[in-house]
Amino acid sequence: MKIIDGSGAILGRLASYVAKEALKGEEITIINCEEIIISGNKKNIKEGFEAKRSRVGSSQKGPKHSRVSEKNVKRTIRGMIPTHRKGRGRVAFKKIRCYNKIPKEFKDSKAIKAGKGKPIKYSKVKEFSK
Repeated sequence: MKIIDGSGAILGRLASYVAKEALKGEEITIINCEEIIISGNKKNIKEGFEAKRSRVGSSQKGPKHSRVSEKNVKRTIRGMIPTHRKGRGRVAFKKIRCYNKIPKEFKDSKAIKAGKGKPIKYSKVKEFSK
């Protein structure tokens, strides 16, 4: 089992790494999903999230997009797993766990620090999950 600390990691790079490891059969837990970085201009990122929410059906019927950081991260990873509904993709997706904070069961265990540097323009996942 790999425990990855997501604080300071770029979302796309982290998601592709996690998807690849899950397809290999590794169980992966991501902690601090709120602190994961989305690189790019804040205005453009915000417009993209708002457009995604407004494109869907009515507010009463749905489909609805999640406003929880950990679910947004998991959905990004899901997009990088082939055939997440059946076969090896489904098995791989079940091996991925995401948490906004550090759960009690993982407090003492050592986590892999993801991400080497911050881009010039970035925003955190929690800013768009409100």
